[in-house]
Amino acid sequence: MPQTDSIALRGSLPSDGGEPGPQDGDSSDVAPNFDQSSSRQRISGRQRASVLVGSSILQLPIWGFAMNYGVFQEYYSSNWTLKGSRETTGIIGTTSNGVMYLSMPFLFALFTRRWARRRQIAALAGAALTCVSFLLSSFSTDVWHLVATQGVTAAVGCALIYSPTTLSLGEWFNTGNRAFAYGAVLSCKNIVGSTCPFLLRALLDRYGFRATLRIWTAVAAGSSLVGVFMIPTTPLPPSTMASASSSAHRSRRIPWHFLKHRTFYIYSIATILQSSGYGIPQTYLSTYAAEVTQLSQTSATLLLTLFNLPGIISSAFFGYLSSDSTNRCFPSLSATTVTAISAISSALSTFLFWGLTSSHAGGGGGSGGGAGTFALLVLFSMTFGFFAGGYSATWGGVINDLEREAAMRNEAVDSGMLYGLFNGARGIGYVGGGLAGVSLLKAGASIASTPAHGPGYDTAYGPLIIFTGLSTVLGGWGVLWKVVPKLKMLRWV
Repeated sequence: MPQTDSIALRGSLPSDGGEPGPQDGDSSDVAPNFDQSSSRQRISGRQRASVLVGSSILQLPIWGFAMNYGVFQEYYSSNWTLKGSRETTGIIGTTSNGVMYLSMPFLFALFTRRWARRRQIAALAGAALTCVSFLLSSFSTDVWHLVATQGVTAAVGCALIYSPTTLSLGEWFNTGNRAFAYGAVLSCKNIVGSTCPFLLRALLDRYGFRATLRIWTAVAAGSSLVGVFMIPTTPLPPSTMASASSSAHRSRRIPWHFLKHRTFYIYSIATILQSSGYGIPQTYLSTYAAEVTQLSQTSATLLLTLFNLPGIISSAFFGYLSSDSTNRCFPSLSATTVTAISAISSALSTFLFWGLTSSHAGGGGGSGGGAGTFALLVLFSMTFGFFAGGYSATWGGVINDLEREAAMRNEAVDSGMLYGLFNGARGIGYVGGGLAGVSLLKAGASIASTPAHGPGYDTAYGPLIIFTGLSTVLGGWGVLWKVVPKLKMLRWV
């Protein structure tokens, strides 16, 4: 893992690469060396800014479709012209997210060492695969064509863009500001999730899904090219490229010492649990609003936008809370504390707002009860979106904890590989939550009161609501590993 501090130290060595002679101590040589070091720092700052902007732009082609597939799902359900079962389209969004997240650990491992110098080429290949997949899907005649192109090949292409560029992002920012960088990029991901629903809905209503997919292909191609070329492959300056290349050939093995650390498993399990609940509202909230509370289509789409909108702030906020940067207004919080804040607040939002919404409230909030129900759903969308949407931004702080543990044991650790594995854990949670959601919805339909006029718990979505609250609160279970030992110590005092 490249260290930016060591790079800065290299900048103070004599520029000719030879042994420093007596003249190197003269003031006439100190000034040029100081100027060169300052110049390198300015260049490094500009390059970091370029990496941050490029990574932010890439959130559009990577997540624009996956985060807003519900808009396409709603369109397919009311404008079906393909062969095959219409219900099959429900697995496209889950498959897309699952393929992306589950492939990330393997791609991160591949581009961390062995193919580190080919990251930009891989990202361009991923962009090409993504665009070709969306273009081919616009010519689909059977439902399995959509599953194959949108759910599988396009997802693989997006993962190929995401993995190498995110590795480079983590290497350009050191331990002190890496969490904030991750949080800023995740905020841009939520900007994409907040702005695209109405845009895609307008395109679908006006042009149909085939023309919309071709327009999206052009958008993905343009934004991918701009973003990829703004991200240099390595933070090493040209003068150290050769030595870095030879070092990479000598040490291609990824350090796996972190597998011996309990901390890694605590946060991996927490991520799986939190993600299994986080995907439920993304999939079912709009359907719940339309079918159970009978809100209008516009209101249901608005809830999806409001769900993603708070993440713009929360990702940067939770990344800042987890950051070790010295330029802070208050001391940084531990990773366990930050994850617990996210998890507990998300669960409270689920139980108090979503669970207490009244069913069959009336269309669009025309009555007092309808207005109250819509207000509760808006509160749930914004609070859950804020606290649960910022959970991934805490990974920077988690990685910092693992790096400190590795340093105490004099072990090597690769932050990029850790980030990839946490994404893989998130993928397991998404897939598991999606499968559980189907079964829970069927179970809820069999036990729900008919007709249902009570809170959300009494509807077919009641088991889903309970599952969402319980799984998200367990995402903060890492705090128990700090609290329980302290309670035992107090008991013995």
